[in-house]
Amino acid sequence: MSVIRSPLPGTFYHKPAPDLPPFKAEGDPVAVGDVIGLVEVMKSFMEVKAEVAGTVVRFLVDNEAPVTAGAVLVELAD
Repeated sequence: MSVIRSPLPGTFYHKPAPDLPPFKAEGDPVAVGDVIGLVEVMKSFMEVKAEVAGTVVRFLVDNEAPVTAGAVLVELAD
């Protein structure tokens, strides 16, 4: 099992915009470099990219939830 962590504190978003589908959902494949979400800090949005490949098992953080730096966002099956 691999994980993807938040690179910085802020608010985590599963979607690029409220009216668009999520970047990834449970069961989706993930390749290195894929965007899995966004972290917003003071109106600046940073893409959270996968550093490992796998399949999304589950998101541990809800959409629009606050996160801390290093918090686990997603679990991936290898």
